[in-house]
Amino acid sequence: MNFKKYFVIYKQITQNNQRLKTNLLFARYFFSSSKNYLAVTGKPKKHKHLAKNKWLEKYEKTNRKKSRSPLVDPYAIIAVFSVLFSAYYIFIPKEKGKDKMSVSRANLSKDDVTVVFVLGGPGSGKGTQCAKLVQDFGFVHLSAGDLLREEQERKGSEFGELIRNYIKEGKIVPMEITIALLEKAMIENDSNRFLIDGFPRALDQALQFEKEVVESTSILFFDCPEEVMLQRLLKRGETSGRIDDNIESIKKRFVTFKSTSYPVVEHYRTLNKVHTIPCADDVNVVYSKVKPIFEEMFQ
Repeated sequence: MNFKKYFVIYKQITQNNQRLKTNLLFARYFFSSSKNYLAVTGKPKKHKHLAKNKWLEKYEKTNRKKSRSPLVDPYAIIAVFSVLFSAYYIFIPKEKGKDKMSVSRANLSKDDVTVVFVLGGPGSGKGTQCAKLVQDFGFVHLSAGDLLREEQERKGSEFGELIRNYIKEGKIVPMEITIALLEKAMIENDSNRFLIDGFPRALDQALQFEKEVVESTSILFFDCPEEVMLQRLLKRGETSGRIDDNIESIKKRFVTFKSTSYPVVEHYRTLNKVHTIPCADDVNVVYSKVKPIFEEMFQ
């Protein structure tokens, strides 16, 4: 068995896996020794500072003096079992601990899954309209903002503080985090219809999501005057308790939305995917414009 080959594969698989880093570091340290490498594989490991012929002479001379049945180094056994156990942990799925995301990811295709991006400025009423669409058309509503806030509050989250700072400053959270949270939520929900609210916030997010997860079907863009959105957010801030529902954060969010989200809308407009909804009116009036669009597409 070519342990060196499998060790390289093992390293690539576990480079981002915190739970297996201890085994990786131990195995790397162990196999760096020529003596240990020889004990495990039965083959000599060339030292970079020795010429080939000198090294071979030294190896042959040393092995002529040794018994044909050398004792097995106990540390070699530990190193081998460390690598094999970790490989087993990765490749053999457990019933309770199986990585659902990696198993189900292949099922996320445009033919099987409908994704509607719901875009609009802060306070444009995206969440309210999504709630009505869920009731009438059986979609699952995924709010990127809610998922980020849940991750921010989750005990032990390594991204919690980072997310908190980005939201407070009205900035866009790194797309790798948001896309991972959305994909996980899609897989965990037993549905093939999703309204993704507040995402993508920038064009690179849109392109990356469609590359890694699934292509979108259409886009709802709620177009609302800034003054109306401001009043809605300030009123909501009286009871919401959200750290971004204050005048300073709101203004930063408006600036971010204009500079990053408008290019997303224009990109999808060129693909004839955008449905623009004026939303300064009452909730029910706005929904009377949204509902016929979904009836035409999904009924």
